[in-house]
Amino acid sequence: QVQLDESGGGFVQAGGSLRLSCAASERTSSTAVMGWFRQAPGSEREFVVGISWKSGISWSGDNTRGRVTISKDNAKNTVYLQMNSLKPEDTGVYYCASGTYPTTREDGYDVWGRGIQVTVSS
Repeated sequence: QVQLDESGGGFVQAGGSLRLSCAASERTSSTAVMGWFRQAPGSEREFVVGISWKSGISWSGDNTRGRVTISKDNAKNTVYLQMNSLKPEDTGVYYCASGTYPTTREDGYDVWGRGIQVTVSS
């Protein structure tokens, strides 16, 4: 089964930037798209941004649109989440996930990474 490994989390001050990486052990037909989700303390997991490996088309969630950019390196099987102008409310555990079609729905993704903590201090 495909494994996803997130990295790059940590502490950052409000207004700062952070780049997360998600390395996939392999790419298959079941991993046509990659998505980033996040879960703040006491809140449900929410969609951040997704991208198609083949086309590079991306789609964003409402809460982070304009402040996040997703990119990919097909040769490295890695997607990146660049987050700018970070706010304390961006604090949470960030997960990458893989799926077969573009969606913002959590149930549209089949394989999940373990998640990585991002903490934004005010």
